[in-house]
Amino acid sequence: MPILLGASPATAASILTVLPAGSQVVDTTDRLFHWLSSHPEEYAVLVGPQVGVDDAMAIAERMRSLMPTTSVVLVRDTVDAAVLTQAMHSGVREVVAASDLNQVSGALQRAHGLAVALRGNNPSSSQKSGRVITIFSPKGGVGKTTMSVNLAIALMRGGRNSVCVVDLDLAFGDIAITLQLFPTHTIEHAIGGESVMDLSFVEELMTPHESGLKVLAAPSQPDARERVTGTLVATLLETLREHYDYVVLDTAPAFDEQTLTALDETDECIIVATLDVPTLKNVKVALETLDVLGVAEGHRHLLLNRADAAVGIGPDKVEGILAMNIAVQVATSLDIAKATNAGRPLMLSNPSHPSSQAVRKLAETLMGADQRSSAGQIAEQAPRREEPSKRFRLSRR
Repeated sequence: MPILLGASPATAASILTVLPAGSQVVDTTDRLFHWLSSHPEEYAVLVGPQVGVDDAMAIAERMRSLMPTTSVVLVRDTVDAAVLTQAMHSGVREVVAASDLNQVSGALQRAHGLAVALRGNNPSSSQKSGRVITIFSPKGGVGKTTMSVNLAIALMRGGRNSVCVVDLDLAFGDIAITLQLFPTHTIEHAIGGESVMDLSFVEELMTPHESGLKVLAAPSQPDARERVTGTLVATLLETLREHYDYVVLDTAPAFDEQTLTALDETDECIIVATLDVPTLKNVKVALETLDVLGVAEGHRHLLLNRADAAVGIGPDKVEGILAMNIAVQVATSLDIAKATNAGRPLMLSNPSHPSSQAVRKLAETLMGADQRSSAGQIAEQAPRREEPSKRFRLSRR
């Protein structure tokens, strides 16, 4: 999917209306190349008006040597002959006006066609590049599993997207029981299969849900956790993202080996918190840890669950404590518990329920349908820092 660098929130919001769902917005060159390093399938980089001409030319020259099949499209407030000349010599594919969305859309279509033509002999070019969405909280009992299941169903968009859920709470995972599934295979049966893992191998281990959602359940016994290695998790996720639009991970409430590996592969991280002091304390420590590790910077979303003002801690105070904007609030509701106990998630049993609407809003944001707000918030949510490469791959795999 295209990636946009150096545009004001208003310009970004306008351009995102003609970009495919899942397109990214970044605010620094470091973040641009960090993203590209793990997403070599990107076919276009749009360099916006807030990037100076000389810097834009330097980016294009760097892209020409590093990723020659990825087109650089220069987006300017005004297009003149001098810029066109510089762009031609620096490897920029096209120069378009920010106000002309038809030009922007046409340039992207040509960039995609060029990428397909140039990569035509590369088998991996036809593979899907799905997105890994990790649901994480450092404290148990906050509704993480319930949110994972409902978010996954919302991401399906009635079957238009292929979605799977992987239960990485390997000791006490509840995805299967939440959906009233009785799996014959779990992730435990993938142990030792790293070298032969492909779609058919993984599909044999999955349990289908009536909604069309696929579930890779946690082991039935907690002692299997130690035998599910970080290498296995990484190989599994690489396979799944080639065949699913979205891979939703429900993780353990701890920074264990499997969770760290999952976070390393994460495109979007949903942090779940509730309105109680112990949870907020733990979430704050967890966010600081994620900062140190460089995990999902600019791609974290705070989900405030059981948001009930009567407890004495309001959303404003939460944002102040965590130094992070709340992406979505899900109010306290007995309907959620009833739906979970009935084995039919609220997103299916009552899609018009306010809690379902809240989760759907988050899903739309993740799918790129609500990029207007996220484009303006990236700078606030992602303080600039030196971008690492994969955090754990060298030492853990």
